Amino acid sequence: MTIRVLLADDQALLRATFRILIDSCSDMEVVDEAADGRAAVSLARTHRPDVVLMDIRMPGADGLTATATICADPDLSTTRVLILTTFETDEDVARSLRAGASGFLGKDVTADELLSGIRTVAAGDALLSPRATHTLVTRFLATPAPSAQQALPGQLAALTAREREVTALAAEGKSNDEIAEELVVSPLTIRTHVHRAMTKLHARDRAQLVVIAYRCGLVQVSRPPGVTKAGPGVALWPQRPAMSENAICQNWRM
Repeated sequence: MTIRVLLADDQALLRATFRILIDSCSDMEVVDEAADGRAAVSLARTHRPDVVLMDIRMPGADGLTATATICADPDLSTTRVLILTTFETDEDVARSLRAGASGFLGKDVTADELLSGIRTVAAGDALLSPRATHTLVTRFLATPAPSAQQALPGQLAALTAREREVTALAAEGKSNDEIAEELVVSPLTIRTHVHRAMTKLHARDRAQLVVIAYRCGLVQVSRPPGVTKAGPGVALWPQRPAMSENAICQNWRM
């Protein structure tokens, strides 16, 4: 199956470079190019690509606005957005996740990492760089939007007890294999529970499932002794042994 990719970047040279790279792969093709967010939304609705490779800073409607519009469109429910930007700031990461992006990478990634990222999000899995993972925990999940915090808890009622348990463990950064070992079931069973939870909670991918778990209060962000708030260099995670940011990224890929 060929992965159909839409490029959205205001720099023509970068788009041309990405096109050559992606079209050189037998399992991918570029269906079109957009130079701004408004065009990205229009072309996404026309082509219904598997993945939109989206820059954040573009003239007119920016990439985050376009991402939110694409992810909110029921006709584009199978389209995934992979944010690729030079400016990997905490606020951009948080806003990207709120908008529904399935992945976030800096433009300093290698060609192989970019192609692997496209394949990862096309498969419905989550892809976050180490910096984005740190931001997800320390800023976005620790300080969710008040309106979302009030609205989401009722959604958990749709989950079975086992689905809630599996979702909470997934939110702790555990892989399917680790959850299966802890619950003494097969990894396939855990994958099934994760997918059912995603369906019931309307999560586009595993990253969004984790976001919902925290925002609903299913999992609480723990702070080390003496720490009163998140800050630079402070990695907050549920109560479990320390894990490197790279390991967390790997675990979030189903």
